[in-house]
Amino acid sequence: MKSAVKILASKKEYKQEIAKILSEEDCGKLWCRAESRLNKYLEKYAELPKGVHSHTDEKIFPAAAMYITCKEFMTEEQAYAVIENAAVAICAKASKGLTKAMKIPFMPGLFVKMWDPMTKKGFGESCGFKNSFYPKEKGAYRMDILECPYNKYLTELGCPELTKIFCENDERVYGNLPGLVFERTGTLGKGADRCDFYIRKD
Repeated sequence: MKSAVKILASKKEYKQEIAKILSEEDCGKLWCRAESRLNKYLEKYAELPKGVHSHTDEKIFPAAAMYITCKEFMTEEQAYAVIENAAVAICAKASKGLTKAMKIPFMPGLFVKMWDPMTKKGFGESCGFKNSFYPKEKGAYRMDILECPYNKYLTELGCPELTKIFCENDERVYGNLPGLVFERTGTLGKGADRCDFYIRKD
C-alpha cells in the first residue's frame, strides 16, 4: 500500500489550484494536514479488496482528504473548485492523448471492442461496482453501473457532492473523441438510479 505522502505527491494539479488561492505557507500547512487525513482513510479502509483499493487509494480518498482539508482554509465553493478544476486538467491530458490515437483509422472500432474486457476488469464487482451489461452490439458498447464505490465512499466520508465530478470525468475524457459518440442520460452522483454508459462508432 502506498503512503499518503506518495499518493498526494502525484496530485500536482491539486497543488496548482490551491496555490491560486492561498499563500505558500498556508499551502504547506494544508498539504500536511491533507496527508494526515488521507493516511487515516488508508488505515481505516485497509481491509478493502485489492480491486476496490485501485479506486479508493488513487482517486476517491485523495479527493475527499483534499476537499475536506481545503474547506478548513477556504470557502466551500473554493474547495469544490480546487477538486473540479484539478479533474478538468487531468482529464484534458487523457483526452488529448486519446484524441490523437483515435485519428488512426482502425482505432475507434478497436477502442469500442476494448471496453467489454476493460470494464469487467477495472469497473466490475471485484472493484466494488455492480453492473448491468447489455448484449453485444456491433460498433458499440453499452453498460449501466448500479452501485459505485465513488458514490459509496465519498458519501461515507461526508462529501457526496464530489461524486458528480468523477461522473463528469467520463464526459470530459470520452465526450469529444473523433470517430466516437459517448452518450449518457444520468448518473448515481447526480441523483439517477444508474450511470448509463453508451459509446459507439460515429
